Amino acid sequence: MPDQKRSVDAEHSRPEGIDDATVEALGELSEALETVHRARGHLYSAHQLIGGADLTLDRVVRLLREAGHDGMADRVEHELLGRNVLPGRWTFQVVEEFDDGYFATFQEVEREARERLAGGRRHIYEAEMKQRRRTHGLPGHEATPEAGTP
Repeated sequence: MPDQKRSVDAEHSRPEGIDDATVEALGELSEALETVHRARGHLYSAHQLIGGADLTLDRVVRLLREAGHDGMADRVEHELLGRNVLPGRWTFQVVEEFDDGYFATFQEVEREARERLAGGRRHIYEAEMKQRRRTHGLPGHEATPEAGTP
C-alpha cells in the first residue's frame, strides 16, 4: 500500500518534519478561506442585485407618475432611489471595505501560515486525502493529469 502521507505530486507534498496536526490545521484554514471566497461572491451578488433594483426604481417612478400617483412616485423617488444600504454606504463601498479589510487579512494570514509552516505549499491535506482515497492503478484514479496520458 502506498505511503498514507505521500502526496500526489511534489508541489503538494508534505515538507520534511511537518506533523499531522499542522497539515490538518492548514487544511482547515484553507477550507475556511474557501468559504470566505464563497461569501465574497454572495456579497458581490448582493451588490449587483441591489444596484439593479435601484435602477429599476427609475421606471417605477415614471410609471407611477404616468398613472397619476405622484405622491407614491415622490415617496419612491425620495426615500428609496439612491438610498444608502448601510449608514453612508452604497454596496460598492461595502464590498470595497470587505475586500480591503477582512478578506485581504484572511488571505494574508492563510498565505503566511502556508509559507511559515509548509514552505508555501497548498492543499497538502487534500493531496494526501486523494492519495488515500483513489484506487491506485485504475483509469480515472491517476495521481496527476500526466499519469493518465499515454
